[in-house]
Amino acid sequence: MSAFRPSLVIVGAGPRGTGLLERIAANAPGLYAGRGLDIHLVDPHPPGAGRIWRAAQSPLLWMNSHAEDVTMFTDETVEMAGPVREGPTLHEWAGLDGRTFADRRIQGDYLRWVYDRAVADLPPGVTVHHHPRRALRVSGPREGRQQVWLEGRPRPLLADLVVLTLGHLDAEPDADQAELTAYAGTHGLVHLPPDFTADSDLTVLKPGEPVLVRGFGLAFVDLMVLLTEGRGGRYEGGAYLPSGREPVVYVGSRRGVPYHSKIGYDWTGERPPLPRFFGPAETGELLARPEGFDFRRDVWPLVEKELGFAHYHRLFTAHPERTAIAWTDFEEKYTAGDAADLQALVASAVPDPADRLDLAALDQPLDGVRYASHEEFQDGLREYIEGDLNRRHDARHSADLAVFLGLLSVYGQLIRLGSVGPWWHGFFSYLASGPPGPRLRQMLALSRAGLLRFAGAGMTVTAADGVFRASSPTVPGFSVEARALVEARLPEPAVGRARDTLLRELHADGAAETPDGLLRVDPADGRILDRAGRPHPRRFALGPYTDGRTPGAFTRPRTGGPAFRQNDATARAALEFLRDLACRAAA
Repeated sequence: MSAFRPSLVIVGAGPRGTGLLERIAANAPGLYAGRGLDIHLVDPHPPGAGRIWRAAQSPLLWMNSHAEDVTMFTDETVEMAGPVREGPTLHEWAGLDGRTFADRRIQGDYLRWVYDRAVADLPPGVTVHHHPRRALRVSGPREGRQQVWLEGRPRPLLADLVVLTLGHLDAEPDADQAELTAYAGTHGLVHLPPDFTADSDLTVLKPGEPVLVRGFGLAFVDLMVLLTEGRGGRYEGGAYLPSGREPVVYVGSRRGVPYHSKIGYDWTGERPPLPRFFGPAETGELLARPEGFDFRRDVWPLVEKELGFAHYHRLFTAHPERTAIAWTDFEEKYTAGDAADLQALVASAVPDPADRLDLAALDQPLDGVRYASHEEFQDGLREYIEGDLNRRHDARHSADLAVFLGLLSVYGQLIRLGSVGPWWHGFFSYLASGPPGPRLRQMLALSRAGLLRFAGAGMTVTAADGVFRASSPTVPGFSVEARALVEARLPEPAVGRARDTLLRELHADGAAETPDGLLRVDPADGRILDRAGRPHPRRFALGPYTDGRTPGAFTRPRTGGPAFRQNDATARAALEFLRDLACRAAA
C-alpha cells in the first residue's frame, strides 16, 4: 500500500498565489520538513505574472508604483509568526532607477522569478504542478477531501485543502449595465461595460468620434494611453502630436477629477508614531461590541483623528515655521479633544488653511462648484490638475506623505474589522493609489490638444433618442452626445455576480458574503465562512474579492505588509493542517 501523500490546490497563480507559495516555502522547513506534499497551481495564465501582469500586453502600460516601492518579500516590520525571508525589490532585481514606473511586463518577469525562487526553496518531497486551466467548481464534504473540477478535464483534482487566490474578477453586468448594453445593441451603439482595460476591444471606438467615459481612476488612465499613444500619437516638449486615429474622449465621474498624483519625493526625518488613535486596542473594542459597529458613526471618527495626527505631526516637526504653537502643546490638546475642539485647535494653531487637513474637501473637490461654460470648466480643471501635480512633487507639503503613511496604517486596522463597505476602498485609492505624475501631465497635453474633454462631477448618462447623453451639475445646461460609452473601471468584486463559476458555486453552496458582495473569510487565517459564521476547515480565500482585501496590488518595503501577514497566516494554517493529516494517516 502506498504512503498517504497530502494534496494542496491553489486556484490562481498570479501575485497572490505566488506570495502564498513564497510563505509556504519559508514556513515548510519548520512545520512540514521530511514529508511529501503535492501542490497543484490552477491558472490558465503563466505562474507568477498571472493575467494582469502577463507578457502579452502593451508595453505602454505602466505599473502604478515606483519600482522601489514594489516588493514580494517580507521584512521585520511584518507582524507574523513565520520567518522573514528577505529578497530584492523590483528596482533592485531589474536594475532600474528606484523612481521609475516600470512597464507591467517587467513586473511580470519579476513575479515569475519570485515564483521560480519559491518553488526552488520548497523542501525535498514537496512538488508543484501547474495546471493551465480554469477551475470550474469545488465540491466535497466539510470534513473530507475536496474535489476541484477543471475545464476540459473529466476527473477532478483531489485536494485535502483548497486556497483561492483569484485576484480581480470578471462579473456579470448589473441591471443598469445590462440595460445600457441592450440599448446599444438595439440602436447600433457601443457600450463597453466594466472590464480590465487591456482585455477590452477598443477597435470599436472610431477615430474623431466622441466617446463618453464614466470613471476617472486607473482604468481610465490605461484607456487614455491605449487610445492615444497606442494609436500612434506621441508627446513632444509637453505637447501631444496626434496620429489622427484618436477619438475625442469626454470623461466624468462621481468626483469629476482624476485620482491624486503619486507623491514625487522621498520621506526624510521622523516618522509619525502610528498607530496612535486607531490601533489594535480600538479595533479589538469595536469587534467586541455585541451590537456591532457602524463605519460612519464608530470607525470614521477614529480614522479621521488618526490621519489628522499623521498630518499635523509632520507639519509641526518638519515645518514648524508654519505653525503658531509648540508641538507638545498641540499634541496634548489634540489627544484630549473631540471633533469640535480639534476644529478650533487647528484654526488657531495652523494659520494657513492650505496647511490644514480637510478630508471632506479632498474627497469632493468639485462639491458645489459651478462653471458658466464647458470651456471655462476645461481651464478650471487643468488648473486643478496642475496644482495637484505641483503640490505632490513639492516636499514643502510633506504632510501629504505623512497622510499616505496614515492611510496605510488605517487600512491595516480596517482589515481586522472585515468589510466596512465600498466607500473606504475608493477613498483610499483616490488619495493614495493615483496615477504617476507623468500620466497627469499627459492628461493636460491631451486636454490642450482637444482630444480629452472633462465632463464634470456627478456625471449622469442617459440612453435616449438613439444616443448616449452625458451631463453634470458642474456645468449647468451643458450636455454631450455620443454613440459610444465606456465604463472605465474594474467590475465590482461581488461574489454573487462573478462570471467565475467557481465562486458562484461556492456562493450557492452556502459561502457567506458581505452586504456589498465580498466573500467573508476568517480574519485569523483566511478560511471561508458560511452563513452561520463557521469557518470551512478545508477551504481558504485571499484577495480583493474577500472582506480581507488589502491596500494596493503590491506592498511597499518596510510598511508592515498586511497581505504578507495574511499570506503567512494562511500558509502556516495550511501546513499545520496537512502535517497533522499526514501524521494521522501514518498512525
